[in-house]
Amino acid sequence: MATDYQFISSLQNHKVKQIVLLQQKSSERKKSDLFVVEGLRELRHCVSKGYEIESLFCCPSLLAEPIDDLHASNFFEVTENVYEKMAYRGSTEGVLAVTRMKHLRLEDLKLSENPLVVVLESVEKPGNLGAVLRSADAAGADAVIVCDPLTDLYNPNLIRASIGALFTVPTVSVSSEECIAFLKSRHIRILTAQLQDSELYYDTDMCSATAIVMGTEATGLSNQWREAADAHIRIPMLGRLDSLNVSVSAAILLFEAVRQRMGSRN
Repeated sequence: MATDYQFISSLQNHKVKQIVLLQQKSSERKKSDLFVVEGLRELRHCVSKGYEIESLFCCPSLLAEPIDDLHASNFFEVTENVYEKMAYRGSTEGVLAVTRMKHLRLEDLKLSENPLVVVLESVEKPGNLGAVLRSADAAGADAVIVCDPLTDLYNPNLIRASIGALFTVPTVSVSSEECIAFLKSRHIRILTAQLQDSELYYDTDMCSATAIVMGTEATGLSNQWREAADAHIRIPMLGRLDSLNVSVSAAILLFEAVRQRMGSRN
């Protein structure tokens, strides 16, 4: 399982302090190019997509099942109180890992012949982004492109909300200008979700190469996206409020694309 084994029982151990910093501070993650993954399901998705585990930590009394399939050059067994200090959330089955980041670029994306892409502009809440990734995975989307991000992709709340979809769905962080140029160069139709000057989403063709673009709940999309769009779409709002959570909107629009594409094959 590992080339180096150590036992940690002290809360003052420098490895414990490093993990706490990685969990709490984006600046620490960026400086070290490392992040923390908790839980068996998330770790297995992470490993299956080629992420490099630098250090693996487990608490035997909390382990839900064997972890013989997980490998790292550094392996640490920890006590329950040490694990509780390191873990960002409960119920993570007694295993977490320090993992090296990947930095995908637009040119690294391997899109299908008829791609379905999700684009998010300036989404601030990591939990929302994680939930969108989960929906993108369920809908078989080719990629999620995060434009002008206000949260880093390896935020622990994002990983938790995505239940590992951050690793299963190719995810890229770029500027809006780069993303628009990329989509247009590949003839991917840009559909912006907005209330103004829009048509109902289910009246819009999503069977061809499509990018579904959404902004923040507070301010919506910027003008550059509205102007770059091939069509503006909206979800009908029948109550008093005029917006849905971005992750709910993403799920609705993604599965409309799935419905249309499945129907076109029949």
